[in-house]
Amino acid sequence: MRVLVDTNVVLDVLLDRRPFVVASAGVFGLVERSRVEGVLCATTITTIDYLLTQAMPRPTARHAIRQLLELFEIAPVNRAVLDEAVRSKVLDFEDAVLEQAGRLAGAEIIVTRNQADFRHASLKVLGPDELLASLPE
Repeated sequence: MRVLVDTNVVLDVLLDRRPFVVASAGVFGLVERSRVEGVLCATTITTIDYLLTQAMPRPTARHAIRQLLELFEIAPVNRAVLDEAVRSKVLDFEDAVLEQAGRLAGAEIIVTRNQADFRHASLKVLGPDELLASLPE
């Protein structure tokens, strides 16, 4: 199963945001153990870099980016993604870009804590805890 992980889930792990870090780290664990294929949108990487460099030294932030690039596949953002995002039923454009990048990269599920923002998404949407609960041990 291929899942697109939303930026907020990644930030939960990297910034140890409580109480969300537990379930979000569980999603990372699924990817690490190859129970799911994890995908990040290319825009997630740039957003994460910007936010991490505000919260920690640049070398530490870049190390975190390198680790993400080793663990996750990256869904590109290109003209096709942007064209589809403009037509998406997802109202927030940034979320629509993420949705369409994931769709075009073959993701089946978006994992996010902001499920309401994706209520009109063309992909199935689950919270981190729901994804964890949906997979038998």
